[in-house]
Amino acid sequence: MKAHWLNKKNNSKLIVFMAGWSFDYYPFVANNPTNYDVLFVYNYNEMSIPTEFDELDNYEERTLIAWSMGVFVAYKFRDLFFNFDNKIALNGTIFPVDNKYGIPVKAFELTLRHAEKSLAGRFYQNLFLTDEEYELYKSYPVRRTLDDRVSELVNLYECIKNADLKSEKFYDKAIVSEFDKIIPPENQLASHKKCLTDVVKVPYGHYPYYNFASWEEIIQCK
Repeated sequence: MKAHWLNKKNNSKLIVFMAGWSFDYYPFVANNPTNYDVLFVYNYNEMSIPTEFDELDNYEERTLIAWSMGVFVAYKFRDLFFNFDNKIALNGTIFPVDNKYGIPVKAFELTLRHAEKSLAGRFYQNLFLTDEEYELYKSYPVRRTLDDRVSELVNLYECIKNADLKSEKFYDKAIVSEFDKIIPPENQLASHKKCLTDVVKVPYGHYPYYNFASWEEIIQCK
């Protein structure tokens, strides 16, 4: 994993954001808070803990926001986050490749088989509900190489297949976009019900961030 401080101004409150597959921090640079330091975690080509995690205990209040595949990765390393004050799953599940509780297996394996073509094609467009949102993304696109993003998906699938996944409550709240084209909303709802996680539904797509004015709005979403 890699980590990047999106915001570090010696605030007493921290957000650790676990990104989804194929992302880096560039699309998120405009979404900075005023009262939180934000550590952005991404790139799951390897699963060692970033050295920036050594600083997590320095904060009085700590919030985890995990998005998409990041929901699974944060759960995989759940011992690091159990003492966090708030843990939020956003458009993802702890069962990321699952016919009932995540991305259906055939759909995921098809994406994996054609990952390079998909990333160069409509994948990013499908993350958004509107063309306007997609145009905003194109102003601050992901900068990672295609090969790096493809290999990340391969590694994630190996981790998923070998993971010890339990039906247990870990996240305090799940936010589910009703128009998510990546992970079926009904599967997300079924997973969160199975894990006894409170759910907030929002009328957005898989990448909902342009609909929130700040990280605080995500935390306060009800």
